[in-house]
Amino acid sequence: MGIGLGIFLLVVGAILAFAVDYTIQGIDVTTIGYILLAGGVLSLLVGLVLNTQRTNTTHREVVDRHEDRDIRRRDDIR
Repeated sequence: MGIGLGIFLLVVGAILAFAVDYTIQGIDVTTIGYILLAGGVLSLLVGLVLNTQRTNTTHREVVDRHEDRDIRRRDDIR
């Protein structure tokens, strides 16, 4: 669900709501077009909100430093 899906639903909904003059028994094509338009607007808004949240994240890089020292016990030094 993103910006592309929202634009697709808007286009298909607008075509069904405004350009198609076809009737099917028991189904109103214009109403389906308006429902798709509403779903497209909702999908577009959710996609834009998620996209803006994605750009506001911060990343932190943690670097572990290990010194290679020769650690000996006192008994081994003799």
